[in-house]
Amino acid sequence: MTGKFQNKLVLFGAGKIGRSFIGQLFSRGGYEVVFIDIYKPVIDELNLRHNYNVVIKGNVESVINIQNVRGVFAGDVVKVTAEIASARIIAVSVGLNGLKSTIQLIAKGLIKRFENTEASPLDIIIAENLRNAAEFMSLQLQEHLPEGYPLEERVGLIETSIGKMVPIMLKNDMEADVLQVFAESYNTLILDKLAFKNPIPLIEGLAPKKNMKAWVDRKLFIHNLGHATAAYLGFLAHPSCNYLYEVLSDYQLKEKVRNTMLQAANILLMKYPDEFTLESLTEHVDDLLIRFQNKTLGDTLFRVGCDLQRKLGAEDRIAGAIHLAREFKLPYDLILRSLVAGCHFKATDESGRTLQSDREFMAIYAKGIKTVLTFVCGFDEINDSEVILEAISIDNSLKTLL
Repeated sequence: MTGKFQNKLVLFGAGKIGRSFIGQLFSRGGYEVVFIDIYKPVIDELNLRHNYNVVIKGNVESVINIQNVRGVFAGDVVKVTAEIASARIIAVSVGLNGLKSTIQLIAKGLIKRFENTEASPLDIIIAENLRNAAEFMSLQLQEHLPEGYPLEERVGLIETSIGKMVPIMLKNDMEADVLQVFAESYNTLILDKLAFKNPIPLIEGLAPKKNMKAWVDRKLFIHNLGHATAAYLGFLAHPSCNYLYEVLSDYQLKEKVRNTMLQAANILLMKYPDEFTLESLTEHVDDLLIRFQNKTLGDTLFRVGCDLQRKLGAEDRIAGAIHLAREFKLPYDLILRSLVAGCHFKATDESGRTLQSDREFMAIYAKGIKTVLTFVCGFDEINDSEVILEAISIDNSLKTLL
């Protein structure tokens, strides 16, 4: 191995975001894309066909054929580490549950890569919706690397903001073609400009930003918050509806969602006054609402709203925005209503099922909204008593509507 590598992206995660977004961008940008995944049927099919289709769902449906791809089974450690050792760049899109085991593999690959003293530094794009992702990965990598390993010199940890929406695919769609994936046309990958160790790849769709934390928070506190709010308020108002576009066709409900997102935008503007303007954030909110109503995505209330313990967690989209609002002494009443509405969210998947973690959440809520706020949302019984009292009042009012 030499210090010069071919244009090869090693991508951990051949799921929806991996295939429809990260792999698609780099393949079309002239890179060979090597997917690493634990799901062998997808890996086998990638190696059989070396291409797959991304179906763009919009007013006019289109298909992008992604070429120059192959796969490696994540369980084959020798092959995986060899791919890392010879990669130009790698990316991770496995979800939080798969991140720790993936980091162990990456550490093995880094050790092998730098057996060659001429090896160039390696940039790792962290395509996860995770705040402080670079810090998390750094700490995890250090646990699996030799003591004194010069991680900061050799590895660039690139945080991203993933704004692309991909719906749950129905069983018959997946059975028709295990590799095809549905997505919207939005195709911009916001990523940390200052974290690269090598020149940033000249690929259409990459949008490097200097103040990455601001853009991660924009995704969390406007996009993710708005998505969840639409699902929670939508389920309360229209419990028989399955799809996001259905509930957002209710103009009054859409305005409630919009106003909640704008309340969050004001909080974000206070935190990052040099990065955003009210006009730009308002335009972003209105664009998102149009995207949320994309009927052809088939995005369900269940997908958007489920996983309540995570989505109502202390640092996540809704409770996190309220904590930030209190820090700046700004209004948060609309956001709090969204949070309480989430406690009444009971949408199911196409088979009528809910997540085990959501059933566990309902057991917490059964003890009272105060328990949710302190145990899940991270509010202090004394210092945040105002929030708790207001939430109890909202909860009681919502119960009368059910």
